[in-house]
Amino acid sequence: MSLRIGDIAPDFTAQTTQGTLNFHEWIGDSWCILFSHPKDFTPVCTTELGYMAKLKPEFDKRNTKIIGLSVDPVDNHAAWSKDIEETQGTAPNYPMIGDDKLEVAKLYDMLPAEETGSAEGRTPADNATVRSVFVIGPDKKVKAMLVYPMTSGRDFNEVMRLLDSIQLNAKHTVATPVNWRPGDDVIIPPAVSDEEAKQKYPEGFTTIKPYLRTVKQPQ
Repeated sequence: MSLRIGDIAPDFTAQTTQGTLNFHEWIGDSWCILFSHPKDFTPVCTTELGYMAKLKPEFDKRNTKIIGLSVDPVDNHAAWSKDIEETQGTAPNYPMIGDDKLEVAKLYDMLPAEETGSAEGRTPADNATVRSVFVIGPDKKVKAMLVYPMTSGRDFNEVMRLLDSIQLNAKHTVATPVNWRPGDDVIIPPAVSDEEAKQKYPEGFTTIKPYLRTVKQPQ
């Protein structure tokens, strides 16, 4: 199956470094960042997993759970975690899914559904497309997807900025312009009429074009 923004994120039950979990049940009323890796003991992913551990308190503030996935058994994750702590200064403090049967990778369209076999004997190149980030809302719908090549480390500060934008829209029905950062002005979507905007923003807003109106970020 192909996965698109707005689709329900596929549910699954899997073994993780923090025990067996049912994905939708685990998300609960939180937001979620699911990010995937093609293989354990890969260099770029080692740096990413350590950095995400350092960012976890910031995601906690945003009512967002983070969970990693790698195409290897959970036992391998435990050994890799020691390397991550040694080289990055922080071990993963969130669950890591063991996807040694490729089930979740295929469920999330990161590997072809007809792919056969297990993680055994597969190289990172075989799993090169398992390099995705999924932002999932409390309604279990996919809000955003990012896909990276193996050679490019992901910018998880950008993932957090994206999350801030999506959460702001969910709360206030606003859009964010290019290079937006929290605290910057936001855009009033065209679906909101001028009359509605005047009621919603009594302090006023700026009309640059009829379809481009900006206002101070709602708190």
